[in-house]
Amino acid sequence: MTISHFEAPYLQVPSIPRPYGGVRAAPVPLSIAIYVHDLSPGGVERQCLALAKELQRRGAQVTLVVHRLQGELLPLLPNDLPVVDLAGTRTLHDAVRLRRYLRQAKPDILVANVDHNNVAASLAKALAGSRTRTRLVICQHNPLTPGYHATVNWKHRVVPLCYRLLARHIDHAVAVSDGIARELVQIGGLRPEKVSTISNAVIGDDFAQRAAAPAKHPWFDDADVPVFATAGRLVAMKDHRTLLHAFALFRRQRAGRLMILGVGPMREELERLAESLGVAADVAFLGFVQNPLPYMRQASAFVLSSRSEGFGNVLVEAMGCGTPVVATDCPYGPAEILAHDRYGVLAPQQNPSALAAAMQQVLDERQRWPSALLRERAATFSYDACTERYWRLFQRLATARSMELVVAAAE
Repeated sequence: MTISHFEAPYLQVPSIPRPYGGVRAAPVPLSIAIYVHDLSPGGVERQCLALAKELQRRGAQVTLVVHRLQGELLPLLPNDLPVVDLAGTRTLHDAVRLRRYLRQAKPDILVANVDHNNVAASLAKALAGSRTRTRLVICQHNPLTPGYHATVNWKHRVVPLCYRLLARHIDHAVAVSDGIARELVQIGGLRPEKVSTISNAVIGDDFAQRAAAPAKHPWFDDADVPVFATAGRLVAMKDHRTLLHAFALFRRQRAGRLMILGVGPMREELERLAESLGVAADVAFLGFVQNPLPYMRQASAFVLSSRSEGFGNVLVEAMGCGTPVVATDCPYGPAEILAHDRYGVLAPQQNPSALAAAMQQVLDERQRWPSALLRERAATFSYDACTERYWRLFQRLATARSMELVVAAAE
């Protein structure tokens, strides 16, 4: 892969020739820059890599722009995907380097992802000036509500205000769920016509092959004891504390085991909690797993205990494996993915007793959710379906900008 760094005062990024004052000639491919914080093992990062690959398949010229080139997903970077490493120290400081990138590379579309990166991209667009040809699309993957940001970082509380102040520099906003789309309008101050809902791309062409890989763990050899699986960063928002308390209550009724896939700052605290609840022997902290699908496929059920989920990729992945799911009814993704209780069991958030009952229910009523039904639902969140919606949006925005330039050149 080609990696460019911003260590020099100016980055030499080749720009695409634009005849007639910037209007794209027909043979020139759509150029798209995808801006993300880094390549940590999260749903957003995986989504960006998947989108980049699918857009390339449609003929787009795609570049990945990162705040800092680091993270466990680095081995998944395609060799043919150019990467620009901003080598930043603070996210909002990216604005100046992004402005320079926009002026030099002149991509048709800049796609930003997640709160502070969205703000940095909006600032860069403002600094680049009104004549910049790039259209900015921000992607909101999590809620804007104060309740969400209170459990993440106080700095996130100013994000809605920033969106309001920078709204005129945001050409379009994509929400991963309808609930977040409503918040972008009501809290973020964006006009409804500038907001679309595009669910995450989860099911790719290689999904079945990846899911069929073996997951070597002795617990899967004991068919008499159900195994629950969960996957996600070990942070407060995922609320593994409630899950462990729920699992302890479940264990009072019957045997069971719990696999926790993921890394994060709360691991030691959660391990101590499992010990204090007396379930440590039946809880496995597996850390980062590059391919979690085999574990989901072989689990008796998948459980998501989050306090908030913009979408919930892992739910779709588990359903794509034919595994029944339990999720907390948190804002906003789970209820939309599960169509309330049609495709799984929803439980109130931060309620161990209710979550334990839901875990019991999903096992007792397994026949309500045939694997074929779950896979069919998961297929609606395919790479192709998601990318097609992005592709149409990008083409529409690029065409509108080209027409503006034609009009400006004629005046």
